[in-house]
Amino acid sequence: MIKKTEPSFSIITVTYNSSQTVAQAIESVLNQTYLPKEYFIIDGLSTDDTLQIARQYEQAFFEKGVRYQISSEKDYGIYDAMNKGIAKASGDLIGMINSDDWYEPDALKIVAAVYMEKGFDLFFADLKMHRQNGTSFIKLAKNRAYATSRDWNHPTTFVRKELYQTYQYRCETIHDDYDLILRLKKAGVHIEIEHQVLANFRMNGTSHDKNIKNAMKRVGIKYKIYRQNGYSRWYLVECLAMELAKLIAG
Repeated sequence: MIKKTEPSFSIITVTYNSSQTVAQAIESVLNQTYLPKEYFIIDGLSTDDTLQIARQYEQAFFEKGVRYQISSEKDYGIYDAMNKGIAKASGDLIGMINSDDWYEPDALKIVAAVYMEKGFDLFFADLKMHRQNGTSFIKLAKNRAYATSRDWNHPTTFVRKELYQTYQYRCETIHDDYDLILRLKKAGVHIEIEHQVLANFRMNGTSHDKNIKNAMKRVGIKYKIYRQNGYSRWYLVECLAMELAKLIAG
């Protein structure tokens, strides 16, 4: 049974040559109104100034009583790096904010309030999506029987540490994060959502590449993930619709 007590947080940021954006991600953790217990920078042997920038914040986190640890070593992709961070974490709840993204100041405070009021295994909330042309929109969180990544927002996701001990990223595809969510849904875990923007996402990654060939490759990968998790062949339509929307709207 989940204890509805004041939770501790472990936050993980995976980096690789992230010097242009990592400071904003780090500062968004440092300036939380509800501070985490610990914060891990998991770097994949960056060759730019990422590590130098990250180390500039060591004293600031120390003064706030937050364990701040930077590691840099070869990994086998972003999800391997995330698994490494999970293995280090000791907080009740684990959140991941990628180096291109950043939290809103009250993000952890809001998550903690929901946890203390309702308890949960998996939590996510609304996300502000930032296009490269400077425009933005809100991607709403939803929890419904129909499974679609249109309802889920990774930068706002928090999972109980105990679940990560059983469910980790497979390190197989670019959609391993959503595969994990489908596995958790299939297991019937307690999910809570919040209709507040808790994080910001830059739409400049591989999943938003507008190349048609790459889009079709992503369709195949995501469809396979649906099928592996027991979903109908009709989910091919969902996969196609998602990539078509990205190609049209960005």
